[in-house]
Amino acid sequence: MSHFATLFEKYDRLVLFDTETTGLDFARDEIIEFAAVVVCPSPTGCVVTEEYDQLIALSPGSFVPPQIEQLTGITNADLAQKGIPKSRLAEDLSRMLAGNPLLLAYNAHFDLSFLFYFLLRHGDPTLLKGKDKLDLLTVYKDRHSYPHKLCNAIAVYGLQDQVVNSHRAVDDVIATVAVMKAMESERPDLQNYVNLFGYNPKYGPPRKPIRSVTYKPQYFDPPQPLYLT
Repeated sequence: MSHFATLFEKYDRLVLFDTETTGLDFARDEIIEFAAVVVCPSPTGCVVTEEYDQLIALSPGSFVPPQIEQLTGITNADLAQKGIPKSRLAEDLSRMLAGNPLLLAYNAHFDLSFLFYFLLRHGDPTLLKGKDKLDLLTVYKDRHSYPHKLCNAIAVYGLQDQVVNSHRAVDDVIATVAVMKAMESERPDLQNYVNLFGYNPKYGPPRKPIRSVTYKPQYFDPPQPLYLT
């Protein structure tokens, strides 16, 4: 069986995505960049069929905090000049999430939470209802020791010459695709992590969990994969 065959038996495509935001509070802060890569089945396993990347205009009165501007390089002027309206992103998401995709991200709870609140305000949050979700950070924590940032996964899988973790959504989502492919080659059990997110037991589960997701405490040195605990 080719890599990803098990996932594509259930889903018509994989949608990997990443966000850059004005802060960490998904109920208050805003998405300032959204990037996604659509992966579809092919005779060799999978192929990228779409790459999407847009800066998102800020709401009136909002601004990019200096620390976020320094981290991402995205300025208030960039968003004013190049940012698309939030209604446009909502329309694009409606198209992108149609059908039966599997939604994937690295630290997916963060990005999915921002996406839900964005759609709650500017689109249709039911787009996420019934959509299965896979967190690649949870997978990585099960397989490799601390630290667990995306840049660490890139280094461990030897992808430094191919991708970069730049804190720009477009670069990070392309890096996430490469990490996903490396994970599937390493151990073809990604399907077991669908709708299963790990959390640091030191801090407890998310205060606003995603209803369709099962959350389990995930330790730095797991004796067995999280889906078997």
